[in-house]
Amino acid sequence: MRVRLAPVATLFLAVLLIGAARGAPAPARTVSEAEVHEIAGGLRCVVCQNLSVADSPSEMARQMRAIVRERLEAGESPTEVVQYFVDRYGEWILLSPRRSGFTLLVWLAPLVAVALGLAIVGVLVWKWTRRPASTEAARRVDPAMRERIRRETEAEP
Repeated sequence: MRVRLAPVATLFLAVLLIGAARGAPAPARTVSEAEVHEIAGGLRCVVCQNLSVADSPSEMARQMRAIVRERLEAGESPTEVVQYFVDRYGEWILLSPRRSGFTLLVWLAPLVAVALGLAIVGVLVWKWTRRPASTEAARRVDPAMRERIRRETEAEP
């Protein structure tokens, strides 16, 4: 004997199974303190501004570390957690700017400045070492000056 379900009952059963599958919470994973510290170390504390969230003693930093932990336990990747804070606070929240777009200048400008400085120093040293030791005019001494030098050196005891 075969049981036939009405189309409405079949649809209801399908919706119930899909809802149960979607509504089931993802298994919480355990997150180590090192993982939280690593992600929080790349975020700027909004109160201290010169410290990372991992190093700041402020209450806001403590709350941000808790958010990092919660999001990691919920199954988000470290990149998604960082992006959450970037979406909320902007690129400013990152202690190290990303190496793309306009912020690439922050990484390249010091290297260009050092290279330019070394090039300038190199050119100056090259010019200083390539100067002639003495010119023909410097070799020629006025006869009156030559006679004076001779007299003064002979007069010395």
